[in-house]
Amino acid sequence: MQRSKSNTASAPQIEGRRILALGAGLAGLAQGPLAGAALEMGSVVQLEGLPAGSADLILIDADAWDTAALAGAIKALSGLRVCPPVLVLGENLPTGLVRNVLRLEASDILESPFSPEQLIAAVQALLVEAQPAAMPTSGAESRCWGVTGAVGGSGATTIAIEIAHLLAAQSGKERAVCLVDLNLADGAAAAYLGCAPTARLADLGHSGDRIDAAMLHAFVTPVSKGLDLMAGVRDATAFDAVGREAILRMLEVACECYEWVILDLPRHRRSWTLDALAGCDEVLVISELTVPALLAARAYSDEIEDALSTGLRPRIVLNRLASRMFGPAPSMTESEKALQRKAEAGISSDWEAAAASVNLGGPIAQHRPKSKIVKDIQTLVERLASNPRRDSAQRAA
Repeated sequence: MQRSKSNTASAPQIEGRRILALGAGLAGLAQGPLAGAALEMGSVVQLEGLPAGSADLILIDADAWDTAALAGAIKALSGLRVCPPVLVLGENLPTGLVRNVLRLEASDILESPFSPEQLIAAVQALLVEAQPAAMPTSGAESRCWGVTGAVGGSGATTIAIEIAHLLAAQSGKERAVCLVDLNLADGAAAAYLGCAPTARLADLGHSGDRIDAAMLHAFVTPVSKGLDLMAGVRDATAFDAVGREAILRMLEVACECYEWVILDLPRHRRSWTLDALAGCDEVLVISELTVPALLAARAYSDEIEDALSTGLRPRIVLNRLASRMFGPAPSMTESEKALQRKAEAGISSDWEAAAASVNLGGPIAQHRPKSKIVKDIQTLVERLASNPRRDSAQRAA
């Protein structure tokens, strides 16, 4: 029950909203995804001189009207002193119509066919966009840390979650930390935390010029006091659907709104990877204690360092350290020989605590606060937070 409550808290309620629906085919939405809204069926002729405040949203079925009628409707909307948010639905929409719709102050296009979840997400985003933009929570400079795995299954997502949870707990503020799952196609952060993302990140599209604080907050899911999650539902096409500009703008706005932004980054490079890494104050490369993983961590860290001209040097964190005198896994010292550099920190192995937190939903610190993992993460965070490698001026440069 708590999970459902947190999901609805992140976006405006549709219930009770006055929606003017233009097109007879939209009537069924009142018993479907828009149940609870005050849905009024109308015609495009009503848009001429529409009284201010008469509708919270205008929903137009483009397939129900001819081109001339649609053009007249959009022209009428553009002439209104106060225009409600406009969502146009349809298949094979004319390019000219799409351009005119997107020129409206708050508008969007949803191509058919679409799912109920996509419709709800689009409606909620427009309702938020029509509200005054939320102000950043703090005038202080934010700090951004990136966490990425050297190999699959290295535990990068778990460590990113624990870091974000600890920073939020230490802050004590309502909106202090944003954990961003950039594994767009199959990210696991939401599942690990036992919550559901609010929308498909693919809905951000390829243009970032409309992303602001209010829209960002419509996409995040509150996890706990001080901690929000930005994540999308599983979508195999998400990496192609979301453009570089949209990703970078989303991260820029997140850094304006939160004191801390923690990125859970995919291992494989995308068009925006180096830009995202260049904007980080710290980059943690997480490695298991196997020879292939250690060699991958060294190569990946060298690759990042060589590709960036910012002077950023990734820090390698060894995960799942076991307390042993003998055994097949390399020790910390042996691992550093394979890395040919010092490791920043080691995180103890505690399979039971990690499995329990994943199955129950939430950070390890919540379900097993005395776990060695929690203590090791705390040590790592305190060290990084108190000894930053770069200040904000260096990062911006």
